[in-house]
Amino acid sequence: MKRVGESAWLLAFEDENEEIANLRAREARAELLKREPRGLVEAVPAARSLLVVGAPAFDPAVLEGLDHVRAAPRTSPTVHEMRVRFDGEDIAAVLGASGLDRDALEKVFFETRFTVGFLGFLPGFAYLYGLPKALHVPRRASPRLAVPAGALAVAGPYAAIYPSRTPGGWNLIGTAMPPWPLFEASRETPNLFSPGDEVRFVPA
Repeated sequence: MKRVGESAWLLAFEDENEEIANLRAREARAELLKREPRGLVEAVPAARSLLVVGAPAFDPAVLEGLDHVRAAPRTSPTVHEMRVRFDGEDIAAVLGASGLDRDALEKVFFETRFTVGFLGFLPGFAYLYGLPKALHVPRRASPRLAVPAGALAVAGPYAAIYPSRTPGGWNLIGTAMPPWPLFEASRETPNLFSPGDEVRFVPA
């Protein structure tokens, strides 16, 4: 654990497997919330870390031991069902790089329950774990200036749904039709997805 600001601390998880590191970061967050510390502003998990921000009243002693939590998946996560069409501009390139055919790719997406590891890049953008290694393709060499909202994309170990029209460098493999919007600032919970949720894709 190290201090990264006047009232901010970063807990790092060095597991070789990033999914395990992320799971431990999410478990540490859950344990911290159980402790109900006074002055906690937010606790934000990332791929291999947990950022904790506190008000002046926050006592960092409450963080002791959290960087040693074990991985323990949620037993009853929230599951989001997303309809999808595999019509992305980069699907041929992804299939070529992975060695999979279209049927195999669709089978992966329809049979896998993807896990929301963390959110970042822009509001509502969730990094989903669950891709087999064959689909761990690199980002595009040249990012697009505009990726449409709802685009289903892959890059590295992640899949994601673009929540809004934005520049982006991921490989577009389809179009998802989730409940919109994925982010709405006026909602009690602005992001539709939360770390630890599961996403299930079904044919559109």
